[in-house]
Amino acid sequence: MGFETKMLTLYAITDRRKDSKEIFYKKISDALEGGITILQLREKELDDQSFINEAIDVKKLCEKYNVPLIINDRVEVALKSGADGVHVGIEDTPVSEIRQTAPKGFIIGATAKTLDQAKKAFEQGADYLGVGAVFPSPTKKNAVRITPQMLTEISSSVDIPTVGIGGITYENADILNGTGVSGIAVVSAIFSAENVKKAAADMLIKAKNIISIQEKI
Repeated sequence: MGFETKMLTLYAITDRRKDSKEIFYKKISDALEGGITILQLREKELDDQSFINEAIDVKKLCEKYNVPLIINDRVEVALKSGADGVHVGIEDTPVSEIRQTAPKGFIIGATAKTLDQAKKAFEQGADYLGVGAVFPSPTKKNAVRITPQMLTEISSSVDIPTVGIGGITYENADILNGTGVSGIAVVSAIFSAENVKKAAADMLIKAKNIISIQEKI
């Protein structure tokens, strides 16, 4: 699946917590039905083979909705599971190294917290940037905060799309207006909601509004 900027509109990142496999997959299905446009599967505790098996299952769910599946951090899991891409952090495998071995069309996203990091990821061949944390994040309590001004500067300084990430909710997402992002990335705002499908649908409307406002600026 080739990369398109519109895929980033509502970027959902999983948060399993203590959910059983059945509940976890149900939440993913509900999020897909609600309208997420890309899914990042994040598993910090699973061994590689278990992660691969899970990714294969989740990939099947995503394919029903033509939604790309991105794997967090682990390149080999992404490649062996047939996922559409990988997202790497600042201290993970360099984008340039992944690009040398990845198949054509493989999506590579990279985290950027500074302008220098953003430019480096762009030069190495990243398809998009995840920029944050915009707000304190319940899933990454020690995440470095960035201001809307910093996000705007990064978005305007590289020729690849950016996604705002970090503690974003329906209530606070409007702070991204005018920052130049091509989408919003959320975790708890969807996967911790009582009604995951409705939360995803509401966040999709919010994301589209933010992008629409920016297109008029």
